[in-house]
Amino acid sequence: MMESEHRDLDSVIERLGEVLPFDQLKLQRLKKRKLVLKDEMAKLRSRILPDIIA
Repeated sequence: MMESEHRDLDSVIERLGEVLPFDQLKLQRLKKRKLVLKDEMAKLRSRILPDIIA
């Protein structure tokens, strides 16, 4: 679910950048949401696959 939203945001951000003039504030908000999703996915992965200290 999060991964598909992350990919969707990537597509929206790319298309938004192609249209001139583009909404800078909207672009920044989308990028921030994308980063938040990336961090949440990383946290979930670290819970599922904890680091093994050798």
